[in-house]
Parts: sequence; C-alpha cells; structure tokens
Amino acid sequence: MAPVDDILSRPGLHDVLAIVKGARNAFVYGVKVRFPHALVMAVLFSSAPYETRARMIFRATKQHAVNLARFVTLYKSVLLFQRLLNRGKQRSMDSFFAGLIGGYSVFGSRNPVNEQIVLYVLSRVVTSLLPREPEAIRAAASAPPPKPLPAGALTPPGYPYPKPLPPSSKVFEVYAALTWGAVMWLFQHRRDRLQSGMVNSMQYLYLDSEVWSNWKNFIWHNN
Repeated sequence: MAPVDDILSRPGLHDVLAIVKGARNAFVYGVKVRFPHALVMAVLFSSAPYETRARMIFRATKQHAVNLARFVTLYKSVLLFQRLLNRGKQRSMDSFFAGLIGGYSVFGSRNPVNEQIVLYVLSRVVTSLLPREPEAIRAAASAPPPKPLPAGALTPPGYPYPKPLPPSSKVFEVYAALTWGAVMWLFQHRRDRLQSGMVNSMQYLYLDSEVWSNWKNFIWHNN
C-alpha cells in the first residue's frame, strides 16, 4: 500500500483528506453513541413488534451518524474556505461562523435525534459559563503547558395530561445554529470550559482527524 501512503502523506492534500477523515470519524462516533442508546430505548420503552423496533434502531443510528458526518464535513470545509480567504490564517471567529452554518444546515431541522444532540451541546455551552473551582484554577495555572495541538417532578393533576408543545421550527433553526457556533468557538479557544467527555469527543472528531501516517490509521483507527 506504499502508493496509497504516498498520496496520504502529500502536504497539498492534507486539508482535503482531513475533511474526509473527519467525516469518517464522525460517522463511526455517531454509530457508537446512538446505537446503544436506541437499543436500550427500543427494548425498555417500546412495545412495538421486534421488526419495527429494529427499524427504529437502524433509523436513529443512521440519522445520528450521517448528520454528524455531514456537520463535520461542512464545518471543516467552511473553516478551510475561510482560511483560504485569509491567506492561510485562521481568525478567532472562523470556528463560530463555520459552526453557525453547520448547525443551521444540518441540525436546524427539528426531529428527536437533532433535538437531543442540540440540547446536549447547549448544556455544555451553558455549563461553560459557570464559575470554576478555585483549586482547579490554581492547579491549571501551575500545570505544565500542554503539547501543541494539530493545525423527579410530580405529574400535574388532571386528565388527559397536556401534550408537550414543540418549539417553533424557525426559532429552533436559530437556536441550533447559535448553539453549534458557540460550542465550536469554545472548543477552539476555551476548551478548558467545556465538559471533559465532550472535549474528548471533539478531539477525536476535529483534531485526531488531522493526523495520520499510513492507510491503516487513516481508514481503520487513529494513532
């Protein structure tokens, strides 16, 4: 596979290949995250026939994985486009605008999977605004610099119980766009404010996808 490794190692192709690997990592991550969740929900909370449950699991897993791959592809592409417009330099707000466009285009359509993803992301954005523990701040200040990174409420009385009302689709589009723009900016510039599990996930999606040395760790696994 030397010819393939040679192509993958060409500097001129790195940015485009990083988008491809980012989409691959996003799809794999989406399957790993959504499949067990959909399986548990179908087994524990659904009384539908097994065939129907299997289709539900497949549909939710596919939607999560494909949407995440679409977002990573669009985000990294817009980021690259902005960088090219700025003579190869990335500006502070580029990640926000790329996340804004990706969030609106991919996660702006309100459905159960997108709503769960956006709510998950929003919780991390809001949590990033909370004050930090003083001990943690002091520990972070004294730590060596990191290695440089690559480029039960009660049910209300009454019957029938009121059905939850979904948010406005237009408002949800803006809500999704702002949420994704904010979390991508935070990861780029204030990652110490994000929840550690999310940072690890985003590291895998957006930074680990920038590094490879041969076809094996380009397609099958990361270094």
